[in-house]
Amino acid sequence: MKLLLVLLSATLLLQSCYSQSGSNKNVKTMEDNKSTNPVYSKTDSSKVNLKEDEWKKILSPEVYHIAREKGTERPYTSKFEDFKEVGTFYCAACGNPLFKSDAKFESGCGWPSFYEPINKGAIIYTPDNSHGMSRTETQCGRCKAHLGHLFNDGPAPTGLRFCINGVVLDFEKAKAAAKHYKEENKK
Repeated sequence: MKLLLVLLSATLLLQSCYSQSGSNKNVKTMEDNKSTNPVYSKTDSSKVNLKEDEWKKILSPEVYHIAREKGTERPYTSKFEDFKEVGTFYCAACGNPLFKSDAKFESGCGWPSFYEPINKGAIIYTPDNSHGMSRTETQCGRCKAHLGHLFNDGPAPTGLRFCINGVVLDFEKAKAAAKHYKEENKK
């Protein structure tokens, strides 16, 4: 019995260490995506329709799992969970602008949370009845990558909480992001 308890304790300890060391804090950056992903663009707003085998070739395994297989990263492992920089968050799969940093808030849920998208077309909303729950899935408005879920328990002014997997987010600091966003809206 003691041996069983020792083994169980060791297993739990190793699992908690793995969950910390296996965090997603070293995900690909926007610069990595630009060089390996032909559809990645912060200015092209045309819809992206690729076959799954094509997505698998151009996305990292972590991004592919969440964006295309509707996975979920472990809570509190995103580099964006406690992130305070000012700028714009983009879809890591296609470069579509999704959220401004001033819409980010600390929800305590374990994933980056926002109360509104950057514009109406940035996000697609679909029903999700998986895992015995009734939720609203959020997808990228350009490439339909799974981002996370939408809940009605957020702060004012919207009362919404976009609970987003940080693995499927890229970020650009304010000055560069504003320049790209203005260029895109001139079209």
